[in-house]
Amino acid sequence: MKIFTKARKDAARQVSAGELAGVKPLPVWFFAFEGVLGAAYDLCHAWTGAWMVILGFAAVNIIVGLTVLRRRIKLVKALLKNSRTRFIAIGLIAFRMGAHALLGVVGAQVTSTAGHLFFAAVMGGVTVALLWFDQRVTFRALGLAPAPAPTAAPAPTAAPDRTAVPA
Repeated sequence: MKIFTKARKDAARQVSAGELAGVKPLPVWFFAFEGVLGAAYDLCHAWTGAWMVILGFAAVNIIVGLTVLRRRIKLVKALLKNSRTRFIAIGLIAFRMGAHALLGVVGAQVTSTAGHLFFAAVMGGVTVALLWFDQRVTFRALGLAPAPAPTAAPAPTAAPDRTAVPA
């Protein structure tokens, strides 16, 4: 079963579900790096020196991805090729631009440090949540993650017989 295709000049490289079967999902903390990058615009407006910290986070993200999570590199590549992941990235950019434009139209532009920090927290949280959810949906769609066990109805308990006459 062919799942993901990477187009090349001469041939296509296929990543099968069998190759991804042993891969565990990325931990939520890994998506915090992307959350910082999602909040970068407002962080840079709140603090002019934030770009250095953001570059540091980007470097740590790359180093962790290439060392600690090396065995999951196929999953990262597959998620990056996924159209839903691209849709999330474009949607987050559109959300940011739309929110700032809407606030500008109403005359409530975000200019304060607190406002930019609030937007940064919202954008970071939304980025982490959407990427985690996208990974979860992808794993379930490919049958790589076990579905949650159905909750069984509680067993009926025997009620005392009230029809008997006491002796």
